[in-house]
Amino acid sequence: MTVSVFVTVDVEEDQWGKYDSTYTSVVNVKRIPILQQLFDRYGCVPTYLVNYPVVMDEAAMEILQDLGMEGRCEIASHCHPWNTPPFEEEINITSSMLCNLPYTLVYKKIKTLRQATIDRLNAVPVSFRAGRWGFGPVVARAIDELGYKIDTSVTPFINWDKEYGPDFSNAPASCYWFEHENVLLENEAGRLLEVPPSIGFLQKEIKRAGRVRNWLLNSPFSKIGLLGILDRLKILSFRWLSPELSDGPQMVSLSKNLIGRGYSFLNMSFHSTSLLPGASPFVQNERQFRRFMEDIKIFLSFALENGMEFLPLGKALEHEKGRST
Repeated sequence: MTVSVFVTVDVEEDQWGKYDSTYTSVVNVKRIPILQQLFDRYGCVPTYLVNYPVVMDEAAMEILQDLGMEGRCEIASHCHPWNTPPFEEEINITSSMLCNLPYTLVYKKIKTLRQATIDRLNAVPVSFRAGRWGFGPVVARAIDELGYKIDTSVTPFINWDKEYGPDFSNAPASCYWFEHENVLLENEAGRLLEVPPSIGFLQKEIKRAGRVRNWLLNSPFSKIGLLGILDRLKILSFRWLSPELSDGPQMVSLSKNLIGRGYSFLNMSFHSTSLLPGASPFVQNERQFRRFMEDIKIFLSFALENGMEFLPLGKALEHEKGRST
C-alpha cells in the first residue's frame, strides 16, 4: 500500500487570537518562500489554505500566485469569519466559529473568499478548512453548493465546545465521504470528502485510547493533570502530525502507528504564522523557528525514505476513488 502524504498550511493574518475586522497584517506570508524551498527539496507539493486578508494583500498575492502557477503548491480556502466580508454578525468568540453563523451569511462569506481567490490568485479552490476548526452542517452545505469537493476541518478525538465550537471527539480519523446534513457520518454516496488532519495516539489501540482520553477530560482527574502524567509514563500519548504540537521523532512515531493500523494517508497541518517568530504561540524566536523547520524536515525525510507519495490535497479525490475500485 502506497501512503499518500498531504501537507496543509493555514495561511492567515499575523494577529493570532484577535477577532478584528478592521486591521490585519500578513507579514508572515513573506517567509513562505523559505518553507517552499524545503518542500521543493523533497518533492512535496503543499496545500496553502489562504484566508481573505492574505488574498487581498498585494505582496502575499504575488508570492502565492507565482507558486500556484508554477505548480509548486495547491491554493485552497481557509475562512476566518471575523475578517471575511460581509460583516453582518457581532464579532466575538462565539461568532468566530463559522459553524455558529446562519447559513446565508456563511454562504456569502465563503463565496466572497472563493471569488477573490479566483480573481486574484488565478486559482479555483476545491479544498476548504474552517477557521478555528469551526465546521458543521451549515458550512458543509455552503462549500458543497459553491463547488468545493474536499474539507479538512474535522479534528478527530477533540471537542471544541469550550471554545464554542463543534465536538469531534467521536469523528472518524480516516478519510471518508459524507453529506452536509451529518458531517461525522461516513456515507459512500456523499458528495464531499473529509481528509482530517492526522491526529492520534502513539499506543496501538487508537480508538480505545481516544475513549479513555475523552473520559478523563470529563472527569475530576482532568484537574490534577493525570493526562500529563500518563503521557510522561508513555501510557496515553496524544499527538498531532504537526510541528507546532509534536517534534520530529514524535511525528514519525505517530505516522508509523497510523500506517500500522491501516491508514493510507497522512495529513500534516500547521499555520503560516509559525514561520514568523512571535506571531503564533508555537514559535517565539529564531532558535525555535530553526527547530520548527528541522522537525518538518525530519518528517519529510521519513516519508520520502519510506516511499510515500506527496500530493496536494485536491488529489485526495483520486486517492480515495482509487482505493474503492
